[in-house]
Amino acid sequence: MLGNEQLSFFNENGYLVVEDVLDQATVLDPVRAEYSALIDRLYDDWFAEGLVSEPPEGLDFWAKLLLAYRAGCDWFQPMDISLPGDRIMADTPMHFGPAVFDMVTAPRLLDLVQDLIGPEITSNPIQHVRIKPPAVNLRDDEVRAHITATDWHQDRAVALEEADRTDMVTVWLAVTDATVDNGCLQVLPREGAQDMLPHCPKKQTAIADGYVDPSRAVPLPVKSGGAVIFHPLTPHGSLDNVTDGFRWSFDIRFNITGQPTGRAHFPDFVARSRAHPETELRDWQKWKTMWEECRARRAVQPHIAIHRWKSDAPVCA
Repeated sequence: MLGNEQLSFFNENGYLVVEDVLDQATVLDPVRAEYSALIDRLYDDWFAEGLVSEPPEGLDFWAKLLLAYRAGCDWFQPMDISLPGDRIMADTPMHFGPAVFDMVTAPRLLDLVQDLIGPEITSNPIQHVRIKPPAVNLRDDEVRAHITATDWHQDRAVALEEADRTDMVTVWLAVTDATVDNGCLQVLPREGAQDMLPHCPKKQTAIADGYVDPSRAVPLPVKSGGAVIFHPLTPHGSLDNVTDGFRWSFDIRFNITGQPTGRAHFPDFVARSRAHPETELRDWQKWKTMWEECRARRAVQPHIAIHRWKSDAPVCA
């Protein structure tokens, strides 16, 4: 799927933009429908409880998101395709449905990943939906990286140490067009050998001050259905959404099967195996059950911190 020029660019710069990875009709439209049904259920419940005042009739997906956010109703975690990094409860909401599963395992997407890490591919559990409201509507205390602009970071640094040698790629999938105005990703292209930089627990887990030069930042607009791929050591972040609409994406990761994921307490699965195709997970309900069983375990077990960085480190002072 990837040509030699694309592979050379990725190996040299640590990132790659690929358009037309996901088909609109067969992959993204079902995802949109699945999430529309989800916000309908959430909004109906909030309206019945008096948490939102506007009746649901006549409101579209985006209006319900915005009204719910303004009312303080959390739709992010119920829509996320992961459990949170903080304390997990037996009823912590999350979303795992057939359309999202088909997106994560889309053959064209896996072909792209195979070109980068080979044919034995595990779907890594570090994965999120990102639905970014217009910045003007954000609360002053909003710090969630999946909703606000994202600080500079490296994906290897926001996994646990177990995965420091794992062969992994992050794939950022655009559901809506991502533009400079609505908060697309930005990247610092590789300059020679790239090491893991020190990070600090700031508003988000972010590269320590003085270790990146934001003037070198390259914005990465991409159309709906396209993807941005990152090496796990490539510094990147995202811009503010200064439009009056939402920006919607997913970021997912894949690693070579058998290598640590960086979230051993969360479930992974074999998305593709040319050597052992019988090990591939093809049933979305099993994927959902894996996460439900994980949630039940984590709710009664000691909390596992997902970040390694401490605020009292010298570089964070």
